[in-house]
Amino acid sequence: MANKRDFYEILGVSKSASADEIKKAYRKVAMQYHPDRNPGDKAAEEKFKEAAEAYEILSDADKKAKYDRYGHQAFGPGTSGGSAYSGNMDDIFSQFGDIFGEDMFGSFFGGGGRRGGGGRAARGQRGSNLRIKLKLTFEEIAKGVTKSVKVKKHVVCSTCGGNGAKDKNSVQTCGTCNGSGQVRKVTSTFLGQMQTVTTCPTCNGEGTTVTAKCGSCKGEGRVYGEETISIDIPAGVQEGMQLSMSGKGNAGERGGAPGDLIIQIEEEAHAELHRDGLNVAYDLHISIPDAVFGTHVEVPTIDGRAKIKIPPGTQSGKIFRLKGKGFPEVQGYGKGDQLIQVNIWTPQHVTAEEKESLEKMGQSDNFKPHPSKGEKSFFERIRDAFN
Repeated sequence: MANKRDFYEILGVSKSASADEIKKAYRKVAMQYHPDRNPGDKAAEEKFKEAAEAYEILSDADKKAKYDRYGHQAFGPGTSGGSAYSGNMDDIFSQFGDIFGEDMFGSFFGGGGRRGGGGRAARGQRGSNLRIKLKLTFEEIAKGVTKSVKVKKHVVCSTCGGNGAKDKNSVQTCGTCNGSGQVRKVTSTFLGQMQTVTTCPTCNGEGTTVTAKCGSCKGEGRVYGEETISIDIPAGVQEGMQLSMSGKGNAGERGGAPGDLIIQIEEEAHAELHRDGLNVAYDLHISIPDAVFGTHVEVPTIDGRAKIKIPPGTQSGKIFRLKGKGFPEVQGYGKGDQLIQVNIWTPQHVTAEEKESLEKMGQSDNFKPHPSKGEKSFFERIRDAFN
């Protein structure tokens, strides 16, 4: 995480760049480090993937907003934006190929078109993303947790394996493009002959056609089902934060790449504690005698209960701090504290005898407020309440 480059730096744009400027910048960087222009160059290939990751985040309004606010910490481990880009070349071309265009690939890279299968386009149509909400307790947020969640979605058809065909004999090489996924057209111009390459209209660039559809999925290559997904939640996430799991969304049609799973974090309210950023807040109520004479009390924390000392003469509003008892930073090293605010409880009902005793104490200088504060003492407030 510490060595991860800034996405804006990768594409060479500012944070105020428009969507068109980001798209144009990505196209320029991707063309520069394209594997077909840099054969065998692993460094160029990594920069090509790095640019794809940056564009994936900055081209999505929701992801960009999270990145601008939290940086790389907005995306958990193993999620897009949280670790090295895991997509292969086919994934990148499948997702972002429209930015370059078919003709651009044909003219710049020797008519090779998109990578995979000898210039053949990726099979099928990419699946859509899924969004779910995941509610977490304070304890789960503080320590991190692995959740198993059942998600209803489109899954790959087990009968045909996702190709949408009745059997292997039902998949045939496309007669229009002879399996290349592309058709070439040569036209004569005053400059000479020019060749253009376009996606095959018969097979949509897949290179094969299906003559008989699978009976289970009706040729779609996917069916509606359910999948149990294990989600690793890093410690310190916050309400509203979104994590992304690549490839865990809806299955694509006819073998297309799956979409992503977007997890929105929700915090389950704690019975006694409140969250304030990385800190945890607790309202402690003590009696007047305990405030006067001091005491020891137990307070709840995320990890259990802790004993603290209330010194004699503690004023209402005093805040005690338990160092390191708050939430950790997401993918960071910092940790918040627990803040305990003292509230001195004023009784709502007193006996005649108690009232007389309080009035006597209220006459003592020890029970009078500091003149500079200009406020009534507890005993004066109690006296006023019952007169």
